[in-house]
Amino acid sequence: MAGPGMAISSTALGQPRAALPPTSSNCRGRSYTTSSYTGSGPNKRSRSNSTSYTTTGTSYRSTTSNSRNKRVATPAQSTISGRKSRCTSSIGGSENHEIVCAITEARGVTPSVGIVFVNVSTGEANLSQICDTQFYIRTLHQITVYDPSRILLVSTTCPPNPASTLYSMICEAFPGTALQPLDRKYWSEQTGLDYLQNLAFRDDVEATKVAIEGNFYATCAFSAAMRFLDAEFSIRFAPHSLRIKYQSPEATMMIDLSAIASLELIQNLHHVKSKECLFGFFNQALTPMGSRMLRANILQPFTKPEDINPRYDALAELTTHEDMFHEVRKALHGFDDVEKLLTKLVLLPVQGSIYHSEQAINNILIVKKFVTSVAPVFESLLPAQCLLLEQIRNTCRPEVTQPIIGLINTVIDENATFVKAPLELRHQRTYSVKSNISGLLDVARKTYREGTEDLYEYVTELNTRLDVAGETKYDNTRKFFLRFRAADFEHRPMPDEFINRLRKKDFIECQTLRIVQLNQRISDSALDVVSQSDKVVSELLVEVRRFAPEMFKICESIALLDVLAAFSQIVTTREYVRPRLDGRMAIKAARHPILEGASSTAFIPNDYYATEQYRFQILTGCNMSGKSTYIRTAALMQVMAQIGCFVPAEYACFPIIHNLFSRTSTDDSIEANMSTFSVEMREMAFILRNINGKSLAIIDELGRGTSTRDGLAIAIAMAEALVQSGAFVFFATHFTDLAKILADRPGVLNRHLATETTLTDDNVPKMTMLYKLESGPVKEEGYGVTLAGAVGFPDHFLEVAEQVSSALREQAEAKKRSSGARKIVLKRKLILNLHEALQIAYSSEMDDGALAAYLRRLQGEFIQRMEENEAPEVETSEDDAEDAGDGRVIEVVSDSGSE
Repeated sequence: MAGPGMAISSTALGQPRAALPPTSSNCRGRSYTTSSYTGSGPNKRSRSNSTSYTTTGTSYRSTTSNSRNKRVATPAQSTISGRKSRCTSSIGGSENHEIVCAITEARGVTPSVGIVFVNVSTGEANLSQICDTQFYIRTLHQITVYDPSRILLVSTTCPPNPASTLYSMICEAFPGTALQPLDRKYWSEQTGLDYLQNLAFRDDVEATKVAIEGNFYATCAFSAAMRFLDAEFSIRFAPHSLRIKYQSPEATMMIDLSAIASLELIQNLHHVKSKECLFGFFNQALTPMGSRMLRANILQPFTKPEDINPRYDALAELTTHEDMFHEVRKALHGFDDVEKLLTKLVLLPVQGSIYHSEQAINNILIVKKFVTSVAPVFESLLPAQCLLLEQIRNTCRPEVTQPIIGLINTVIDENATFVKAPLELRHQRTYSVKSNISGLLDVARKTYREGTEDLYEYVTELNTRLDVAGETKYDNTRKFFLRFRAADFEHRPMPDEFINRLRKKDFIECQTLRIVQLNQRISDSALDVVSQSDKVVSELLVEVRRFAPEMFKICESIALLDVLAAFSQIVTTREYVRPRLDGRMAIKAARHPILEGASSTAFIPNDYYATEQYRFQILTGCNMSGKSTYIRTAALMQVMAQIGCFVPAEYACFPIIHNLFSRTSTDDSIEANMSTFSVEMREMAFILRNINGKSLAIIDELGRGTSTRDGLAIAIAMAEALVQSGAFVFFATHFTDLAKILADRPGVLNRHLATETTLTDDNVPKMTMLYKLESGPVKEEGYGVTLAGAVGFPDHFLEVAEQVSSALREQAEAKKRSSGARKIVLKRKLILNLHEALQIAYSSEMDDGALAAYLRRLQGEFIQRMEENEAPEVETSEDDAEDAGDGRVIEVVSDSGSE
């Protein structure tokens, strides 16, 4: 899949520029600035502002009719690229691509949306039909990922007609993208099927028809996109040359835009060009196709094990066979952006020109270079044993490439290669076609050769006659010209014969009247050669286009191999482990993939364990103790696991996640007149509307933007809703009361990041961040006051703060719950722990002896802790109650199961 980016003009596509009908220019949207943690130390980052990004704003709330009426589009003239979408800044638009999107929907409570993206630059079309929510979360996510340059909509849903909710949401979320209303006649299912029959690869037609069967709206959107390109820009594809794919909406993970930005998946928050982001870290790809596929995978990770496990197998084989890995990396060097080139071959020009003729010869030579370069890839994969690498090898086998090379060599000289220097490029266009194929071509080439020889003879005679040392140079603008050293004319004047003089540093460039005349003669003969060659090359192109499906499949295989090789490059230089796909998250000694490489000190690893019984984890701890890094690590490793990469840990097991949400920033939105708290509540409303049991959410410092009492109340209410959703949630907070209140809820687990407080020789408290995860809520009372003292706050202020803090603690102790209630909570948690431990033991691979020994140990520990809980003479403290439900039994099971 091609990554979205800036658009190219229709002229660059080889098509005449066409005037467009009025287009809809979007109205203002809302922009938000994000923040992240960076800085020194293994796990800590300082909070700072960063680049702004646009969120899918109206998806958080309903759109009223008044707001729709205000968003009236203004007519404007534009090229096919329209205007650049602002969403690119948030996800790092990386390519200069021309992408047209067509969207149509069924009206209803849960609308079905047909959405199609046609990438004119790489010759592919992606079709989807989404059963979306009323807030169009998946539709807006798809637009964000592809970042189209123009969006086509049914005219009845756009102003001056009453604007639909989808139109209003797109208008606000992507204010920089041109919206194009199209009449109903463009949206025809039968026309879409006809396009599919005529343009899809012959071998893929039937399979694509089966995939798209019943998806009426996707087929109609495909019809609108293709008819628009044909009618407005005369862009037509050769028969059976367009890569058409149907993408199931359930096949990939949905990552909301806030998570893409805050997790720095594609772009660093502080420095746009920095490689300190997940894409920059993994982008060891050697081909443009590989980089595009990697970016697309990160934005849309897989959700089907059958798509992920083959990548694990291939990666394991590449990392264990060093010779094959090095041969693969060596073979991938030197590939150009062949997808764009092949698209130029399959785009049919409406009207021929000298430019098209010149480019046709260049394209043929690039195709020859590409097909020739495939052989080393095939040879490098000969030792491969896993299924995925075998499939890539079979796609690149000589039986596929040799017919293409043989066909090209019948017309093109075998020694002709693609070059980039201007003069060599013109010689290449002149002599690429073999001799004796066309008599007129041979005569034109002889005239070109004679003209060139005459020019060099003239320059030699001129240098002798004027006693100068002029060099013959060439560029595309002036053609041939002379270059002299300026020092040669310090003590004598320039001859009057020299015209068109130009001083460049230590050189003087000029021409003579004779050179200008010879340039014209050579240029005329060169154009004659190109014109005569075009007749031969055009026939060759028709034959080469028949192999377009095979060449596009080779491109996709090269891109996939490049991504796997990039993963292998990182895995072989770091201690990464192959993850398992299971219903739980269990990671031992996990490390943040980006910070580990960016930090100069050793990263301190931590463990993760989350199951259905412990799906909501509350993280407390001192400021700068590593809470934000901890929860971000969980999300990043989940993405890595679902794109088919190994992860930085000693052991890793992951569930399959379908939705990833993030609420981590603490910035306001001045443009939208929204405070930090307003932005926070808006994003949380979005998460609560869309989260489900197949989701992962990371929440950082919820409710800190308002009063302490209201913030705690809101945080508790939203935490309760997140617990009931059944999603995996990592909730970092400074509200210690929240951890205590939710401690007895099923599925909740309290953790904290440890710190160590000591006194210096001057009796000044010193806090050391250990960056290690421990059970239960944070036990360090008044760590904020202690931290203030450690940074040199005045003593009298600290004394008052300590007195207030002690008074509040005494009030809280007076309201502690009864001992009987704590015992009930303890008993409930012990039983839940036992149930989870028995489930894991049932699915473990221990032999009978080890399993029996483990069950006896588990039984003894359970009985002991139940007796301790029931003992009437023992007064259980609140900290003991937290420790009883800290998942200790589960940790024992995890250790035993990994032996």
